[in-house]
Amino acid sequence: MGRAEYLLVLGACVLVTLPLELAGARVYRRPARLARAVLPVALVFLVWDALAIAAGVWDFDPAFVSGLRVPFGIPLEEVLFFAVVPICGVLTYEAVGLTGRLLRRVRR
Repeated sequence: MGRAEYLLVLGACVLVTLPLELAGARVYRRPARLARAVLPVALVFLVWDALAIAAGVWDFDPAFVSGLRVPFGIPLEEVLFFAVVPICGVLTYEAVGLTGRLLRRVRR
């Protein structure tokens, strides 16, 4: 897999959780709400990443990233990680809530 590995894992996360949106989780249909949930935390961790890279505390193995870097030396895959993983988490959370509501209706 090599340089595409990180992107492939992120793509798999999206593909695995996409059916939850189609089943009624309604996360992608409310982009402003999703942005308010994801962006503040993503920004904090991106700043943290940028500081750690600049200080030489850590970096990313070039064998597993595309080589595309955004400002401050953060790999594109890392930026996508801070969007994809929380979105998948929100999708899962909403799907569990939807399932609970449907089960309560069935029990009545």
